[in-house]
Amino acid sequence: MTPICLVGIGKIAVDQHVPTIAGSDDWNLAATVSRAGTVDGVPSYTDFDQMLVERPDISVISLCLPPVPRYDYAAKAIAAGRHVMLEKPPGATLAEVDALATMAQAAGVTLYTTWHSRMAKGVAPAKAWLADKEVTGAHINWKEDVRRWHPGQEWVFAPGGMGVFDPGSNAISIITEILPMPFHLRTADLKFPANRDTPIAAQLQWTENVSGDFDWRQEGPQSWDITVETTAGTLNLHDGGDRLMIEGKEIAAGDNREYPALYDRMAELVKNGASEVDVSPMIHVADALTLGKRIIVDPFHF
Repeated sequence: MTPICLVGIGKIAVDQHVPTIAGSDDWNLAATVSRAGTVDGVPSYTDFDQMLVERPDISVISLCLPPVPRYDYAAKAIAAGRHVMLEKPPGATLAEVDALATMAQAAGVTLYTTWHSRMAKGVAPAKAWLADKEVTGAHINWKEDVRRWHPGQEWVFAPGGMGVFDPGSNAISIITEILPMPFHLRTADLKFPANRDTPIAAQLQWTENVSGDFDWRQEGPQSWDITVETTAGTLNLHDGGDRLMIEGKEIAAGDNREYPALYDRMAELVKNGASEVDVSPMIHVADALTLGKRIIVDPFHF
């Protein structure tokens, strides 16, 4: 098994990355780096530079840090000749991800920008079914409770935290994967809490009759749905892409293997000496933040 270091032992690492690595035949969690979090039985560091020096045996770094500090860690890892796996979104800016891709190519190491929602059970068959269809419209309905999924995580509302586009980029990663035609943003209404620097809700309208409604204030049942209308019928993705319905008939149901699939893909990329860098979801988010109308709403507190 390949030794891997997990950097940033927060909620997503504990919920997804740690159990995925533990259950994989490809990976051995050889070390962690975090200011506070640790994993039982795994050597832990608080200094990334120290880990790189002391553990030359670790060839792969998986970064689960918030987007803003991620670039510096990735650049150091690449300079040290390590392969790098990036949680979504892969960076705080498009330019820094492009720079990392250039560095990785020059260093001859793998760089993988992961989008876990694309690995949901229904996404690949949805893409295959839509490939030869005429799409007449599509809509994203992505609404969840930030207090439930990011409890007390102030960074999500800080500059670079993306606000509602942190989960919203999951939906955008799916729709950019499955739609057979290009589309671009026309308008966006972005709702910013009076005391926050990133939006808590957004309504987006793209070309090709594609739209999106995103909200981080939904309590009770959570909504992660995408509907695509075609001249051949209607396709629905539910549960974040895990459940696919076509004309009301269930085609695929999920097994929650998004993160195992990501780590399987990383193992394949490293083995083949390849990289996979896709920033298309980030482009749409950046367009929304550039083009969007800013609407001030009530202050938000955790």
